[in-house]
Amino acid sequence: MKTRRIERNRLVSHTVDGTTRMVSVPETIEVPVPPRDWDQIALSTVTVIVTLLVASCVVWSTVSVGDLLSRVVIAPAAYGAATVFDLAWIALMIIEWLARYTPTRATKARWGGGIALTVAMGAVGAHGWLAGDAATGIIGAVVSGLAKGTWTILLDYQAMPLDRRTAAFLEQELAEAGAELSRVPVQRRVNRSRALVEAERRAMATGTGSADPDQSGQPEDDPDSNIIPINPSGLTMKDAVRTAWDSGVRDDNEAVRYVARATGKAPSPDTVARYMRLFRRGLAG
Repeated sequence: MKTRRIERNRLVSHTVDGTTRMVSVPETIEVPVPPRDWDQIALSTVTVIVTLLVASCVVWSTVSVGDLLSRVVIAPAAYGAATVFDLAWIALMIIEWLARYTPTRATKARWGGGIALTVAMGAVGAHGWLAGDAATGIIGAVVSGLAKGTWTILLDYQAMPLDRRTAAFLEQELAEAGAELSRVPVQRRVNRSRALVEAERRAMATGTGSADPDQSGQPEDDPDSNIIPINPSGLTMKDAVRTAWDSGVRDDNEAVRYVARATGKAPSPDTVARYMRLFRRGLAG
């Protein structure tokens, strides 16, 4: 059995003056070398070959279709548009591979790739026919078909076959994961909206002289009792946040409520939070 030598670190106990610590000691060991995986080597070789086929197909198709379109538009625009014909079915084949665990989504990509390939082959064939060499046009169109066909077979070979129940199970798993991911921006918007609504209610209650919702009647029960009253005329949001900070307010939501009461209008929670972060770091001038 073949082996190879590798370096690794091992923790050992070491005692100095009665104190024991674990220290790292380098050592060289021999590990068995696994046998060469010829199946994987063959698959990698086929993948390289198919990639070269697709690249050659793109070059051929781009030159043919670009020459066809350059008869009516300038060459840069013609060859730029020509790349779309092959890149479309290549992109759809990649999507088909990514959706291999969700057959319903993979089917759409498969049909779309077939349509895009048919259009690309038709364009290459039309170029040969208009150039007076129908045989060249047909052979050029077959190049695209061979490239896509070989790639499709390779992807089918690498994809794991799934029965209907397993495929349905995986689709539900992906659906639940997508629902959880989509809740993140929605929850962020909900929190922002609630903060604005709360600030607006506080501002309206203060402006109309409404009684404080806390009916205890004790000054120390009011969370804003230690904030110095100021004249809101000409007061900026940063000045209001600074006053709240100097008065001992450290919570962003409480700072939003204070700024709303001090300025008479609902502030942006994000802006207030940004000023609070500056004051926490001592960066605000």
